Amino acid sequence: MNTPFTRRAWIASTAAAMICLTSIVHAVEDSRIFELRVYTTAEGKLPDLLARFRDHTCQLFEKHGMENIGYWVPIEKSEGAENTLIYIIAHKSRAAATDSWEAFRKDPEWQAVAKASEANGKILAQKPQATFLTATDYSVAIHPSVSSVESVFELRTYTTPEGKLDALHSRFRDHTVGLFSRHGMKHTGYWTPTDPDAGAGTKLIYILNHPSKEAGLKGFEAFRADPEWISAKAESEKSGPLTVQPDGVKSVYLKATDFSPIR
Repeated sequence: MNTPFTRRAWIASTAAAMICLTSIVHAVEDSRIFELRVYTTAEGKLPDLLARFRDHTCQLFEKHGMENIGYWVPIEKSEGAENTLIYIIAHKSRAAATDSWEAFRKDPEWQAVAKASEANGKILAQKPQATFLTATDYSVAIHPSVSSVESVFELRTYTTPEGKLDALHSRFRDHTVGLFSRHGMKHTGYWTPTDPDAGAGTKLIYILNHPSKEAGLKGFEAFRADPEWISAKAESEKSGPLTVQPDGVKSVYLKATDFSPIR
């Protein structure tokens, strides 16, 4: 007959096994390589770019093995509302990304679409910016989802001093993510760049979802006043701030396009 101790030990070992299994599954889900891309258009050309993505590009990405995750434009004019498209796609691996992009660019359908869409002039004002990312171990499973309620998104980029990124991850893992939820902020995904010249080792990039920009601002106001956050921040920064000063945190509010899988 099992004693209370052995039953407790069995429950504890079973729980530990479940946690381990969950971690393994989560790691498999997040083994993809993500790619954050920012396009800046010539004046007046953003509608043409959006039409090209809506009618052709997204489908061609899928054809060549790239998974559409989310497409957004900034809300504020000062941040690119009239000329900027920001999007995230996913690849099975970095090698797969290279192969997919090569196949996409060589696709006769894409070449015809690109030529037709630029009959009246180039759409892009400059070369796209691309940052390859991996999901953090505390990120939610990153998959397309459509909310039944209209909302906005917030792209946030944190830059740490050298050697401080692990401490920032610990603070997010143990405190920040849970406190975001407490104050009404929803999680889209948390990533770190893979390449040194893009911020590997010093940057955290994540996207939150808010009912509105005003709600997002109020949510952060309440978050910053939360005693648990104040304590966690003070404890984590005993040897100095975890973001560079004064511009180590950047925020851009976004709205999803009508063709975005996440919206």
